Amino acid sequence: MNDTTRLAPLRIDFVSDVACPWCAVGLKSLETALARLPEVKVDLHFQPFELNPDMPPEGEDIEEHLNRKYRSTPEQRQQIRQHLRERGAAVGFTFTEGARSRIYNTLDAHRLLHWAGLQSAQAQRDLKLALLTAYHTHGKNPGDREVLLETVASIGLDRAQAAHVFDSGEFANEVREAEALWQGHGISSVPAVIINERYLVSGGQPPEAFEQALRQVTQEIESGMLAQGG
Repeated sequence: MNDTTRLAPLRIDFVSDVACPWCAVGLKSLETALARLPEVKVDLHFQPFELNPDMPPEGEDIEEHLNRKYRSTPEQRQQIRQHLRERGAAVGFTFTEGARSRIYNTLDAHRLLHWAGLQSAQAQRDLKLALLTAYHTHGKNPGDREVLLETVASIGLDRAQAAHVFDSGEFANEVREAEALWQGHGISSVPAVIINERYLVSGGQPPEAFEQALRQVTQEIESGMLAQGG
């Protein structure tokens, strides 16, 4: 069967953190793959993951943080940044040299992403990309109240409603529960992209990897439908 219009949309859970540069690469790569496969319909959900849940509000110098966490040398970190810029450029995302001078707590960003997802899947996607851009391209603090509210308003969501969510602490429990759920499923690094709650694509893969995975999942579903006389 070649007619994929009979298939239900594939559920994609995109587990990620705003602070993660490879998550920006992974998202743009996934979207590139989907653009190449217009016949494949998806139901995309962004799931929370905090790389640094204990980070204080003022954040930490990123060079000190990376050195402490990974024991990498300045030369190694520069090579990684260059690789990121190249990979980002290949899928249409700009990493600005020196933009990420500090790394921050992202719980409040995840709370607002949860809220945006209650508005619509498109709103959640747009806010996710806008927050990734604010941090990795423009060097803005994704934990800062004004930055978050400005970013919300920039994609057409209600700033006053977002301010209420931010100030009330709403959805913190939901974010923590979702993080615990995915960690319980074995997710320990991001991005982690789960297709139909079964197939995992790990890391900031190129579009071809996502395209291959989406084709494989679709073909397996089609084969199962044929076997059942569907």
